[in-house]
Amino acid sequence: MASTAAVLLLTAACSSGSSEGGGAGAVTDINADNPACATDAATAVPALEPDSIVGEGPNGEPAASPDDVAISDEDAQKIKEGNFKVALVFQFAGDWPNGQTRGLTDEFNKYGVEIISNTEANFKVDKQIANIQNAIQLRPDGIVSIPVDDVATAPAYKKVGEAGIKLVFMDNAAKGLTAPDDYQSVISADSQGNGQIAAAKLACYIPENGTIGIIDFGITFFVTNQRTKGVKDWFAENRPDVKIKEAAFTDPNQAGDVAANFLTANPDVQGVFAVWDGPAAGVIAALRAQGRDIPVTTIDLGDQAATDIATGEYLKGIGAQRPYDQGVAEARAMMLSLIGKEVPAWIGVPSLAVIQSNLTEAYDAAWKKELPPAVAKACEDAAPDCK
Repeated sequence: MASTAAVLLLTAACSSGSSEGGGAGAVTDINADNPACATDAATAVPALEPDSIVGEGPNGEPAASPDDVAISDEDAQKIKEGNFKVALVFQFAGDWPNGQTRGLTDEFNKYGVEIISNTEANFKVDKQIANIQNAIQLRPDGIVSIPVDDVATAPAYKKVGEAGIKLVFMDNAAKGLTAPDDYQSVISADSQGNGQIAAAKLACYIPENGTIGIIDFGITFFVTNQRTKGVKDWFAENRPDVKIKEAAFTDPNQAGDVAANFLTANPDVQGVFAVWDGPAAGVIAALRAQGRDIPVTTIDLGDQAATDIATGEYLKGIGAQRPYDQGVAEARAMMLSLIGKEVPAWIGVPSLAVIQSNLTEAYDAAWKKELPPAVAKACEDAAPDCK
């Protein structure tokens, strides 16, 4: 990363084109001196991505690598002989669960592990608790899940281990549960690292003593908390001149309305970080409705976010998870647990920087598939900037 002094000098030198309210073009042409702000991926991506896992596990655990749950030939034979069955319990339906499910399914299929149930809760606590209870009744050998609310769902998750079922968490453990007594492992993206990527890219557009907005998730949730921490920590260390204003939503379906009200009340905001790609789409819709042109960064590379970054209009950078790889690591941790092996309590999957010029490569890295037709068309229309 560029030093604070260097960034401040660059932004000060380039802020003369600022428009009232701070447009997306308020800071221009700082690419030559700040690698993170370059338009070409070969320069920008290495500068944006952390050298190692930044965050820690939900109980302060140091990061283990996905390589630490590699499956040997001997392990593979035992797994295949076990004829194991597992259930998946997600928090919502969408691109991220779909990517996870593909990784989990592909890896489980290699070893004859059957997925007997796959449910989602539309971010509703009561629905997820019912889904967990129903999964227990199916008597699988293991459950892979992510809590909607890590406090409210904890008693239900506690019953999983009590029923003799192995439990692997995605991203976050339920509050009060410990490994290996109550669950076997948490496998998550490096949320702080992805937050740092989003912060570093957003800073490229913010002039000295500028103001950014954060549209955050107003429920205590480890993953989103870590993302916002990554953003704030980066600005505190690298751009302490920047003022941060915040607004929070509790219902993701209302994130766009929250963003619209926040932007109306804060015309001085010159860039926005949204805590994941769904709310980012709401921010972009609000900006369009208000006729404002300021940069947005976020985390997660869903298809709408991919389309938005392809156009190069509002969305300037993403710190992306790798859902497919995360699903593979979760499957391996579960299978090793099922044959009696102890696995790391927390496994971190490296962050991924996405900008317009590496969209195709980054999408493949995140999802292990080609760009969907609509995204590919948007990228083609924005060529040669989008690649």
